[in-house]
Amino acid sequence: MKYVALLSGGKDSCYNLLHCQRNGHQLVSAASLGPEPGKEELDSYMYQTVGQDAIELVARALDVPLYRRVISGQAVEQGSEYGARTGAGGIAGDETEDLYALLSTVKSHHPDIEGVSVGAILSNYQRVRVEHHRCRRLSLTPLCYLWQRDQGDLMAEMIAAGMDAILIKVAGIGLTVKHLGKTLAQMEPTFVKLNNLYGAHICGEGGEYETLTLDCPLFKHRIVLTEVETVIHSDSAFATVAFLRIKTAVLEPKPVAGLPDFHVPNVLDERFASVQDQMTQFQSELSSTHIKSDTSQSSHPILTTQSKKIDPWVAISSVSSTTVGNSIEEEVQQCFALLREELSRYSLELSDCANINIFLSSMDLFAAVNAVYGTFFGTSPPARACVAINLPPPCRVRLDCIAHCKPAERHALHVQSLSYWAPANIGPYSQAIMADNRVFISGQIGLIPSSLSLPSPQSLALETALSLQHVNRVTEAVSTNTGGGWTGHTQLALYWLARVSDLPHAKHGHTAFEQVRAPTLFLVVESLPKNAIIEKQVMLHTGRVSIPDEDDGELVVENRSPILEKGAERFTTPRFFLQFRSADHLDFFHWETSRFDDTSASCAIICGRNGAEADTYCFVDGLRVELAFDSIWTRTLSVRIFYIPSKNPAWSPLYDRLFEAPRPPVTLIPCKAISTQAHDEWDYAICILTV
Repeated sequence: MKYVALLSGGKDSCYNLLHCQRNGHQLVSAASLGPEPGKEELDSYMYQTVGQDAIELVARALDVPLYRRVISGQAVEQGSEYGARTGAGGIAGDETEDLYALLSTVKSHHPDIEGVSVGAILSNYQRVRVEHHRCRRLSLTPLCYLWQRDQGDLMAEMIAAGMDAILIKVAGIGLTVKHLGKTLAQMEPTFVKLNNLYGAHICGEGGEYETLTLDCPLFKHRIVLTEVETVIHSDSAFATVAFLRIKTAVLEPKPVAGLPDFHVPNVLDERFASVQDQMTQFQSELSSTHIKSDTSQSSHPILTTQSKKIDPWVAISSVSSTTVGNSIEEEVQQCFALLREELSRYSLELSDCANINIFLSSMDLFAAVNAVYGTFFGTSPPARACVAINLPPPCRVRLDCIAHCKPAERHALHVQSLSYWAPANIGPYSQAIMADNRVFISGQIGLIPSSLSLPSPQSLALETALSLQHVNRVTEAVSTNTGGGWTGHTQLALYWLARVSDLPHAKHGHTAFEQVRAPTLFLVVESLPKNAIIEKQVMLHTGRVSIPDEDDGELVVENRSPILEKGAERFTTPRFFLQFRSADHLDFFHWETSRFDDTSASCAIICGRNGAEADTYCFVDGLRVELAFDSIWTRTLSVRIFYIPSKNPAWSPLYDRLFEAPRPPVTLIPCKAISTQAHDEWDYAICILTV
């Protein structure tokens, strides 16, 4: 695509251009924001303003037109999100709106521009604000290939690629006036030393220093500084703040050369490449599988919309249109009208939703549903998963939702940039939403992040490894953006699959990766977005638990690990049952829970088979004395029941026996096959979330 470079003149904004070109994008213009004439430095949260006296030379060296604008706004909105959760508008007087005005000007001159290059490495603040202009306002895709890269690796790569950048500002511990004008190659040992001693950012992401690029493989000319002046902003024993004033500089011609062979990150980290290798080996060794797939068109039970509130949490289940004959757009509109109505009962709005699941009758409806769905959300929409299932006609859309009543406790990771990190969202959803120490991660398919394309040729091993890596990287980014101090514990993992034949391989990939087990289901459905063959959806807990202090009773936060427990019941197996089940499938019931000793936050799955209805009472009575289920009976917020349509009556007696009236909200999800790690061919699985 054609794109505009958002230029500061520094190393990051210029190095990102190399990766834009490597990924097939065409630079057509540059844009830069700076202080008004006479001002050399602004205390901007958003933009690098030193070196602006040389920015014209950088654009000329790139041989593209430069568009400039004076920064007139202030950092009005300094939070982790920018803009409204219910719309796409900006915030009056904020410095981010200067960027919107600048890019609008560029677009008016270059209407075929589709992307904008951004050199952000770690700054969530900067990335969120640039992406806000992509989201419905200017239809520009951010190209952010340095995002979340290791800073030590990046510094070495920049030097090896021939980036000649010098320090033009110092403002961090261990950096002094004598370092001004030094190149990256000269400074790299110092950056590494300061990182080891004080945790300083090697690439200056903490504001320790700023740079000016004098040469880059994309430059047609090299910048030569002929006269500079050192300006001391503040001379402190802790950290001197000083910068170089560029008084005169010239461009020198340089030989025409092709793009150098610089480093591009591997699609998979070593850990996940190992998962791919193990799955590939397993696929080559495993003989054909005989797992059955249900293609029944049996009738489905119909449930009305239900909801429940426990403390700050609200669950809404089984949201579907009640009108026959609507267009798909009208059906989605009616679903959201019902969802809004139910939320309003608890004085909540759509912006309070933390997670939404969308079930479609066909993935052919995905684009149309997305178009309408996106009109209901602004910045930081809910996390979500979307799969196609065998919905009972004429229903084509079914939703369920988890909402949280305290907006200040809701944190979003909403990445819309193309990068090497993890996929930008392919719809109006956030990669993850965290609320009250629960983290909902959107369903991750095996997209290659830099292109948002699936592997070609199709590969279950690579798609699985990618989906696992995406979940892992999203989790790390959420932790970093919320202050760190936690790694995240999986409390529930769902693997959505498009082919029943892939079940044993997917389970092998899961085993190859997961070090700590959690309640896990493998669910074969009709189809997945973009014709993917696997999608992983996860719910995490940070492990942070508030515990009363033994001395004064004040609450203190401690990090805990969840307890995984599981069990099974076989009972007496009727003769007719053995006619249809193999000997290793004698378990009628299987359960798994993930819980903490000091909080009621838990997840559980209970799986069952046909033929065990007479033993339901005995099984439930046994569960009621299990410590693992202590909080289940009073703190269940929502239930999802995955079932095989031809056997749907089997789950009903167990559900009715487990939960006394008023029962928690339930959403029914028909599947073609249901498996746990140990067993295949379950007739149903009841998935329980407690808070």
